[in-house]
Amino acid sequence: MERTRLPSVDALARTLSHVPAWSVLPRPLLVEIARQAVDQARTTGADPERLAEQTLSGLLARRPVRMVNATGVLLHTNLGRAPLHPEAAAAARDVATGYANVEFDLAAGRRGGRHTYLGQLAASLTGAEAGLAVNNNAAALVLALAALAAPGGVAVSRGELIEIGGSFRLPELMAASGARLVEVGTTNRTRLGDYERVLPTVDALLKVHPSNYRVEGFAEATGYRDLAILATRSGIPFIADVGSGLLDTRTPWLRGTPPAWLADEPGVRQTLEAGAGVVLFSGDKLLGGPQAGIIVGGRELVGKMAAHPLMRAMRLDGPTLAALTVTFELYGTDRGAEIPFWRMASVDAASLRARIEQVVAASGVAGEVVTGESVPGAGSVPGETIPTPLLAVTDRPAQRWRRLLDADPPVLARLGADALLIDLRTVLPEDDPHIVTALT
Repeated sequence: MERTRLPSVDALARTLSHVPAWSVLPRPLLVEIARQAVDQARTTGADPERLAEQTLSGLLARRPVRMVNATGVLLHTNLGRAPLHPEAAAAARDVATGYANVEFDLAAGRRGGRHTYLGQLAASLTGAEAGLAVNNNAAALVLALAALAAPGGVAVSRGELIEIGGSFRLPELMAASGARLVEVGTTNRTRLGDYERVLPTVDALLKVHPSNYRVEGFAEATGYRDLAILATRSGIPFIADVGSGLLDTRTPWLRGTPPAWLADEPGVRQTLEAGAGVVLFSGDKLLGGPQAGIIVGGRELVGKMAAHPLMRAMRLDGPTLAALTVTFELYGTDRGAEIPFWRMASVDAASLRARIEQVVAASGVAGEVVTGESVPGAGSVPGETIPTPLLAVTDRPAQRWRRLLDADPPVLARLGADALLIDLRTVLPEDDPHIVTALT
């Protein structure tokens, strides 16, 4: 395009605003994209409208929208992990769209504590003396180290120096807290004696459950009870980060025996019973709630964390507090099985097969039922899978995968080498019609 015929920034922004796909975007954003496109066209001779549309397409694809997860990864980190129970989501919405007693005591008619109710609720469900919540589990760990150990040393097994999502590493988090890392043992074997040798140089013991990997073979680790006894004898705190947030290994909210894929996952209640001073876990993994870091344990230790200056920087907002409260209440009223994560994880194969057959019949797609596996995801119970029937579509799998992703709402499925695989375990039954529409 000739430079003399370049549109003005304002004219290009007006043109873009009349395109239905871009009409939801604020005008200041359209103006900025138009300015960038005109500047680029001036130096390259390219069509500024096409340049702007390419930029907007990429930008709009990152605008938060609801999606249908047909991947079979129950806690898909890229898709927001655990979907909330409708009542938890409604509680968050009510608080977000109005005022709420986030820090107001209705009985006393004056300012109250943000975590008074939630803390007691979490403690009662886990057998702890006190509870607290912050904005994620990494924050819970930094707060625990800063309040209970810094600037002293903290003993950690070399086999537990994990890296979590986003390339955040435990040694770096510890450094940020002001605590000093004291490595003990080796990558595959850490005995109680390894901790005992460093006791004169540390102010706390830390055990981190390696929830996103597994060390097998010639391996040995020191258990929670032995570390709790050692910490008590030495007069220092024992901090246990169990990660995924399985409240109780007995899963009393589910019918029958606990699922086999949970066999190696530590329970919050059992870790406290083993003697841990404080236990840290995530809210948006096996708990099935919003993103949060939950702390339960002894009243004195939790109190130190609540009083630390970092607590204000890490505290929950009102809507998240409301959603997390309702999630805990569901467990406390024998309704834990209704939480979407557990609802999806425990659905039987026969029900999934019947739903697949209904999708095939309604969409007319040529597909077959194959045996497959779903996974908990989000670094929970590494290596464990849940047997699941899948819908396999071999006709133009790559094109159909893209069509699903371009649907409204977008549907993310698995694209294999020879087939498109749709896992309905991670699709709520009420979303099956979206799968049908996208396939049709």
